[in-house]
This record gives sequence, C-alpha cells and structure tokens, in this order.
Amino acid sequence: MPTGLVTASYIGAAVLFILALGGLSHQETARRGNLYGMLGMALALLATLIGVVSDNFAILFGALVVGGALGLMLAKRVQMTQMPELVAILHSLVGLAAVLVGFANFTDPAVQLAGAEKTIHDVETYLGILIGAVTFSGSVIAFGKLSGRIGGKPLVLPGRHWLNLALLLLAIWFGAWFLDAAEGGAGLAPLLLMTAVALLFGIHMVMAIGGADMPVVISMLNSYSGWAASATGFMLGNDLLIVTGALVGSSGAILSYIMCRAMNRRFLSVIAGGFGTSGASAAGAAGEQGEVQPLDPADAAVMLKDAKNVVIVPGYGMAVAQAQHAVYELTKELQNAGVSVRFAIHPVAGRMPGHMNVLLAEANVPYDIVLEMDEINDDFPEVDVSIVIGANDIVNPSAQEVPDSPIAGMPVLEVWKGRATFVLKRSMATGYAGVENPLFFRENTFMLFGDAREMLQALIKAL
Repeated sequence: MPTGLVTASYIGAAVLFILALGGLSHQETARRGNLYGMLGMALALLATLIGVVSDNFAILFGALVVGGALGLMLAKRVQMTQMPELVAILHSLVGLAAVLVGFANFTDPAVQLAGAEKTIHDVETYLGILIGAVTFSGSVIAFGKLSGRIGGKPLVLPGRHWLNLALLLLAIWFGAWFLDAAEGGAGLAPLLLMTAVALLFGIHMVMAIGGADMPVVISMLNSYSGWAASATGFMLGNDLLIVTGALVGSSGAILSYIMCRAMNRRFLSVIAGGFGTSGASAAGAAGEQGEVQPLDPADAAVMLKDAKNVVIVPGYGMAVAQAQHAVYELTKELQNAGVSVRFAIHPVAGRMPGHMNVLLAEANVPYDIVLEMDEINDDFPEVDVSIVIGANDIVNPSAQEVPDSPIAGMPVLEVWKGRATFVLKRSMATGYAGVENPLFFRENTFMLFGDAREMLQALIKAL
C-alpha cells in the first residue's frame, strides 16, 4: 500500500475517532458513537497490516487471534456490574504496552540516532515508560478496589505527601542519569530503577484514594492511558497512535475535571487522598439519630398510588442487584397510573462515569426522563416520593449539614426535601466512602430492606 494511502487511512480513522467521542457525549447518539469508534479502529488496523507491517506476520496474526478471542470472551461473560473493574484492567494493559514498547525501542540495535534526535528519542522513551508504569500499577490497584479484592478505604501512610514528592524527585534524578548514560550507549540501569519507582508511585497514589473518588480515578487513569499511548506513538513514529492517544488523554482529563467540579473537589485533592480519610463521623451513632422506619412493599404501593410526581435515584446497589429492568417495569406501571416519573442521575453514581446511564439505557428507559443532578435538584420540594435504589453517598445530607464530614461540600441529590423518600437497601451499611447517612433517620424517610430487584418486583405486584 502506498504511503499516501496509509496516511489517508490514518486521517480517516482519526476523524472517525473524533466522531466517536462526539457521539458518546449524548445518550441518543452513544450507539452510533461506538460504531464510529469500531470502524475507525478497523480501518487503522487494516492500514497498518497492509501498508506498514512487512515481517513477522505469523506472530502478529497469532496475537490478533488471541487478543480478539479474549475480548470476545470478556464481552460475553462480564456483567454490567463488573464494567468499572474491566475498564480499569484494560487501562493497565495500555500502560504495560507502553512500558514494553519503551524497553524494546531503547534496546533496538536498528535505532541509530545522534545529537538532538537521540536526545529527543531518549526523552520520549523515558516519559513513555514512566507514564506507562504509573498507569499500569495504578490501574491494577483500581481493579482490585473496584472488584472488592482490595478494601475501599484509603491507605494513609505517615508522611505520604513527602513520599510522593520523594518518588517524583527520584524519577527526575534517574531521568537526568538516564540521558547522560544514554549518550554513551548505556542507560538501562536508571531506566529499570525509574520503572520500579513509577510502579511504586502508581500503587501508592491509588491506594491512598478513598472509595467515593473511584469514579474520578477511573477517568484519570483513562487519561493516563491515553498519554501512554501517545508516548508510544512518538516512540514508534506512528502519527495515528499519537493523535488517538492525545484524544483519549485530553478527553479523560476533561472528564476528570467535570467530575471533580460536580463533587466540589479539586483534582489535586483527589490525588492527595480521597473521601474517607478523615476520622470525623458524618452522622454519629444510630442511637443519636433516632430510629429508622421500615416499610413493606404493600404500604409503599399505597403511598405511590397517591403520588403524582415520583423521582427515582439509582445507585450502585441497583447495578449489584441487576434491578434496572425491574426499575423500568415499575416506571411503566406508575406511568400507566398517571404518575409522572423521572430519574435523577448524580455524576459519580456507581463506580465509573455514566454507569447508571448505561444500565438504564440497557433497560430501555426513555432518555427524556433521565435527568442530571443540576437539571432536577431544584424540583425535589415538589416531589411526592423519591425512590433511592442502592445509593448512599450521593443522597447524604451530611455533605451540606456537617462541616467536618469527609464529604462536606460535595453536591448531592436533595431527596430529603420531598414529601417522602423510599430507600431500598440490603442493610444499614455505609456507602463506598464509609460515611454514615442521616437521611435514613429522617421522619419522611422509609426503608425497604432487601435485595433491590426482589423489593421492586414485590412493589410492582402490590401496585
């Protein structure tokens, strides 16, 4: 394939990737955005296979078959509740690829450069391995936290900020050593030492982040993986990889900023240590709050029959119980009875950005009744019944009422301002941030204890 045709194919793939990002920005166009992304990647692979690769086809096709089979298997087996940890572990593979490509590129005897070109190439290699190693180890820890293999509480080491600073200074010092040694044809030792430091930094950085900040961590690691891919593109001289990595890196950074703003958090404060690091009690002991008011589905159905305006707030508990289809059945039942039903989505509901939107779309919930927090929060005083399904931190009034709460200042859905609130939970356990919720003890809050899907089905039957 002529070089010009390869370049044109790469440009076409880059345009498709941009269209994919544009499509993913709205629920109505998300499916089309995914299709654009798939077409762009297929075009990029074909152009590379036909026009760039000239040897080792057996190894390459073997890797494609193995990778494609693994991807297909994961797509069929992984549940929607496992999507956050799947995304995290896929980010780790991008980081690992950047590290391996960096070492292969550095030790390649065919690369013969001198002067400024060699210095630029060495800097690209060093940064690519550095970003890739941080992405790899941080994503593995994020996978462990999201899958429950590692506890959600932040690991707060004494002097952790000084430790991070020391690791950063070490990485800079090893970089200077590497550039000096690389001039003489050496440099492997500082490169290996820096890789170890970067791996430790990634582990410590994510271990110190609290549970409620994990959606931000996912988008942050997404950004890191993009920059790692872009660095790999510089090392390999592949323009499409540079552009694609920059698209992923910049969009992930923008998403991280949007989510931090939605949580009234600064990005640096997320990296420094997440929600849950404070020992302050958000709600105090249950005895100090009063008694909860359990409710059975039959009584809840009576209250819903009298309601005119209902808002449903989904959380991670809905995902765990796989209750999204039951939620839609309840929605249709209420709508048939003349009740106005809307959904309130918090930016960090679930374990990853857009988690609840994806679940509701899977259940065919109409997009026009799914509203973001900013669109619906002012309406809660007019709401007859709010139904909270497995959510905790995103409806916690402590964020507004307790100044020393670990989640103080975080914007939340103000469900307590409505006439009544139903909370579907298995128990009185705290949310992922480890913060007690005084909402459960309010006079207008009623608890429906049990599996969310079973409770919703019982509620539908009662209606």
